[in-house]
Amino acid sequence: MESGIYHVNASACADRDLFSDAADMSSFESLVAETVIRFGWSCLSICLMDTHYHLLVVTPEADLAAGMQRLNGLYGQTYNRRHGESGHVFKQRYHSEFVQTDSHLLEVCRYIALNPVRAGVVSSPADWPWSSYAETLGLRSPRPFVASSALLRVFAVDPQLARARYQAFTEEELGRNGQG
Repeated sequence: MESGIYHVNASACADRDLFSDAADMSSFESLVAETVIRFGWSCLSICLMDTHYHLLVVTPEADLAAGMQRLNGLYGQTYNRRHGESGHVFKQRYHSEFVQTDSHLLEVCRYIALNPVRAGVVSSPADWPWSSYAETLGLRSPRPFVASSALLRVFAVDPQLARARYQAFTEEELGRNGQG
């Protein structure tokens, strides 16, 4: 795979939870942080759900496959060790979508942020603690591995204006059909 921007996601095997609790989610986030640093990626957005996750990453090198193999492999081992299980944790290899235009990037950002709303677990995307949406808006302390400022530059140079535009763009979908 070439360098670029990718929307990456993966789901749990056998209709079980990928993240059983906050400790699993924190563990996965730590592995994302290590992977981002190791491969020199930028993580523009993240959202962890019980059964799957979404990442929006920028890969300066053509190393998405290597990074994802490391991330999912280490998490699978960690999950199995912690829960006394064995075997596959992920349903299949991760799915990736190459993001080539700014309009596609905007739609992916909105899709990731609205995932917990569409799943019915929160009414506002800013309420989901396992998403980078609220921190990108400046409502919560940022995760050190999330490059919110890089994402915001797509909306405007001025950070306050960028945040307002990002929020308006994302949440306008909520008004269209009640849940995005």
